[in-house]
Parts: sequence; C-alpha cells; structure tokens
Amino acid sequence: MGELKRTPIFPAYNTKTVDFGGWEMPVQFIGIKDEHHATREKAGLFDVSHMGGNFS
Repeated sequence: MGELKRTPIFPAYNTKTVDFGGWEMPVQFIGIKDEHHATREKAGLFDVSHMGGNFS
C-alpha cells in the first residue's frame, strides 16, 4: 500500500489516526471525554475535505 493521503487541515501535532479509505484521518486528540466536553461547551469541527474532490 502507498503512502496515506492527508486532508488540508491535517494537524501538525501528535494525534491518534486511522487509515480511512486511503486517508490518514485523526480520530482522537486529547481524549474522548475532554473532546466531548470541549465541543459541548465551546465548538467542534469536522473535516469533510476527504469526502469529495481531488486532493492529489
């Protein structure tokens, strides 16, 4: 398998990632509970750039 693609906003810091259809997708940054509370209290962002278009 070749190198995994990365979305335009791929983080430059350490995250837990998974292979998702040839993309290296971050799935966890600081921990599920902390991320849940941060999203509920502030805001959340979901990167959908891997779902369409050609980024090669």
